[in-house]
Amino acid sequence: MVDAPTLLPEARTDERARLGYAMVATAAALFAVNGSVSKVVLDSGLSSVDLAQIRASCAALGLLAFLLAFARPNLRVTGRELLFLVAFGVAGVALVQWLYFVAIHNLPVGIALLIEFTAPLFVALFARFVYRELIRRRIWVAVALCITGLALVVEVWAGVAFSTVGVTAALGGAFGLTAYLLMAERERRDRDAVSLSFYGFLFAALFWALVQPLWQFPWHVLDDTVSLQGNLAERTAPVWVLVGFIVVIGTMVTFSLLTGALRHVSATRASIVATLEPVLATVVAWLWLGETFGTAQLVGGAVVLAGILLAQSAR
Repeated sequence: MVDAPTLLPEARTDERARLGYAMVATAAALFAVNGSVSKVVLDSGLSSVDLAQIRASCAALGLLAFLLAFARPNLRVTGRELLFLVAFGVAGVALVQWLYFVAIHNLPVGIALLIEFTAPLFVALFARFVYRELIRRRIWVAVALCITGLALVVEVWAGVAFSTVGVTAALGGAFGLTAYLLMAERERRDRDAVSLSFYGFLFAALFWALVQPLWQFPWHVLDDTVSLQGNLAERTAPVWVLVGFIVVIGTMVTFSLLTGALRHVSATRASIVATLEPVLATVVAWLWLGETFGTAQLVGGAVVLAGILLAQSAR
């Protein structure tokens, strides 16, 4: 009887890497769809605070159920890290999500994501000047590309062609995402990704509960039926179905894919593949919502993406 062929270590490594890249790409595609879904929900009567609150609250419950079932010991928290987790949940999760929703409500989805995805550039600069890490000189080329590209995207010579509120929120989201990445990178040394995300969503939900008590949440809006807008304007869907998509597919599933992918590829390589998100989000928003861009935005977007990729490879 002939033994079944076995894969060489190099072949197994290549297969794991391909699986990891596929998982990140799938997550980026789902996040891209989630952007357009969120924009429709924000026009249904739910505010940016409402959507951030229900997303954080439901995600925290889902992750808690998972941890109770499969990794209960990981729920333990020491007094030393409690304050850090609170800051992580408020600054890194609650405010980032809220600023993202404000941005996409006032800007085309692709442009909002493009601005927010400049976070890796700020992460690299923070590592260079605060952590004193050795950063490749290409970071300065990345800075120049991002600044030039963003100037083209917002048409700065015309006094900013898009909503000032939207651009400001997207830039705020980029700084918030920078804090999230730096804090998550630090805490991942001592805590697994699932429990870290759970506590992030938990303290985000508690923060929003203080801002807006749950009994003031407009629960009645979830029963409404809304138009899907754009090229799907003739079709409708219940708001609760769209919110369910944001929570389950746009948060829980995508998070699981990204977390699982880090077992097969490095965080740096995963983040490079993740830059597919603003590209795919632009395509989805064009096909679904009918969002279009001028030549300046398309050229500027390509320049910004090049800068982001350089920044991610500089550390």
